[in-house]
Amino acid sequence: MTELNLAGPRPAISEIDPAPLAAWLAARGEPPYRATQVLAGAHRADAGGFDDLTDLPAPLRHALDGAFRYSTIEASHVLTADNGLTAKAVHQLHDGQRVESVLMRYPSRGRMAERTTICISSQAGCAVNCPFCATGQAGFARQLTPGEIVDQVLHWHRPPWHALGQEWRPRDRRASYNIVFMGMGEPLNNADRVFEAVRLLNDPARLGIGARRITVSTSGVVPGIDRMIEELPQVNLAISLHAATDELRDELVPINRKWPVAAVVDAGQRFSERTGRRVSLEYVMIDGLNDTDAQGAALVDAARGWRSHVNLIPLNPTPGSRWSGTPAARIARFVEGLRAGGVSVTVRDTRGREIEAACGQLHAQLAGRELPRAGRPAAPSVPVA
Repeated sequence: MTELNLAGPRPAISEIDPAPLAAWLAARGEPPYRATQVLAGAHRADAGGFDDLTDLPAPLRHALDGAFRYSTIEASHVLTADNGLTAKAVHQLHDGQRVESVLMRYPSRGRMAERTTICISSQAGCAVNCPFCATGQAGFARQLTPGEIVDQVLHWHRPPWHALGQEWRPRDRRASYNIVFMGMGEPLNNADRVFEAVRLLNDPARLGIGARRITVSTSGVVPGIDRMIEELPQVNLAISLHAATDELRDELVPINRKWPVAAVVDAGQRFSERTGRRVSLEYVMIDGLNDTDAQGAALVDAARGWRSHVNLIPLNPTPGSRWSGTPAARIARFVEGLRAGGVSVTVRDTRGREIEAACGQLHAQLAGRELPRAGRPAAPSVPVA
């Protein structure tokens, strides 16, 4: 954000650039270093509002609170699962639109260190209209701003850490989260704001999340993939493939009618060749539909011979869905077929099923219900499992 827009809702502190902030501060007689001090303070893991930035003079804290929003999230509903390792939030924004984010913690195991992944949304709703996705069924409302995207990460980084208890405390401002743009929306249909949000998340003066810890997922927006090659070469790319033939993918991922399988795979190959990064091919497993031997063979043809990795995802059906997830035994057979064909493959760990953690499900469940307002203690959510 290059200049302050004081019309409409107050600007989000999370998306303010140092130069316009410094100008705003200078107009109030504050020294230049205050801009760095304010931005660093707004990303502290122990600060839940401007009043907590006690290294700033009280009058300045009051002025900041009147001019900027500490968070664009006005209310949230949080549920936990997996013994507190998974949490999902529905966030309400200034105009009543709601989006989702998910926190997933993975304890250390063997040589693998503890890690935390935050899944965030890029749009309110989605226009891609995948029939197995609750967000797609709800339709598209609007684009999210860079601040609204970043504030989903800050929701989990800042106190009161909601229902996660005292055992969840971010260690410091320079967080080591993995960020995945796999929540509500098609990120590359909001590329300008998503790319700006990536820059803000990566900024060492803010959260300083490494570019290689950030993954942008797309249903196959080819021009957006080509933009990523030029503008975000260090960021990971995931392609939501879900079918390996055009006939089936036209049904499951309607954007395929504009950019078919071959064009999407070619774009993934270009990204991998130009950046040296491995591309993840996301593939939700639907019983009797895309888990057949024929689809497996087509997927081998699409994924073999270049730096790709297939990530199989057992379907978490939406309410009223005509489809169900592939049984475990059939997934194992599908995996064997891909590996026999020389394809790197894993099956995603299913987390948070009991809290409607699939994209858009909790949002749909809470439609019409009031959410706890920001600044008040969150209503205790009942941990499930």
